[in-house]
Amino acid sequence: MKILVVDDEELIRNVIKEYLLIEGYEVIEAGDGLAAINEVKKENIDLIIMDIMMPKMDGYQAIKEIKEIKDIPCIMLSARKEEYDKLIGFDIGVDDYVTKPFSPKELVARVKAILKRSIGESEKYNFGSLSIDTKAHDVYVDNKKVNLTPKEYDLLLYLVNNKNIALSREQLLINVWGYDFYGDDRTVDTHIKTLRNNLGKYRNVIVTVRKVGYKFEYQE
Repeated sequence: MKILVVDDEELIRNVIKEYLLIEGYEVIEAGDGLAAINEVKKENIDLIIMDIMMPKMDGYQAIKEIKEIKDIPCIMLSARKEEYDKLIGFDIGVDDYVTKPFSPKELVARVKAILKRSIGESEKYNFGSLSIDTKAHDVYVDNKKVNLTPKEYDLLLYLVNNKNIALSREQLLINVWGYDFYGDDRTVDTHIKTLRNNLGKYRNVIVTVRKVGYKFEYQE
C-alpha cells in the first residue's frame, strides 16, 4: 500500500519513511502541499500523512484540494496542539491528528488502524474470477467458495493489501501472526503452501521473491 508523507522537513520525512518501510508500505514523499497534490494526481495513494505549516501551500489547503480529487484517508501532523487547530483538521475531513514531537511507532499504529477501517469499508477485491469478500471474510474462485482457515485468509488479505510489494517472512509473521508470536519462518512457508493449494488455478498470484519472502502479483 502507498503512503504519501508530506513535510517540508526532510529529517521528519526520513524518520517516518524508515518506520513505514519496515512495515512493508511503499512510501512517496512531498515537501509541500502543491507537490502533494501532484503526487495524488499521479499515484494511487492509500493514505496521506500531512504536515500543516509548509511553504507554497499549507496542509489544510492541500487536504481541501485533495479531497476534491479523491477521498483519501489522512493523518494531520503538526506542532500545533490547540483544540481549534484540531477542529479545523477534522472539519475538512482529516481522519486523525498527531502533534509533534511524536512517537514513530504510535504513528505507524495509527496508520494501520485507519487503513484497517478503510479496507473494511470496501466489500470486494476482484482478480479475474478470484474474488475476496472482506465483509463476509469469504474467498471465491470461479464463483465457488474456497475453504480457508482464518489465518490463511488473513495472510491472503495482507498480501493483497500490499499488492506488488515484496514482504519478508518476518514482516508476515509480525503483521499476520502478531508481535507476540513465537513461531519461525517455516510457519509462513507452510501457510503459503496450503494457501496456494487452496487457490487452485490462482496459486501463482502468490510469488516467491528469492532471499526476501513473498508478494501478491496479478496480471490481467
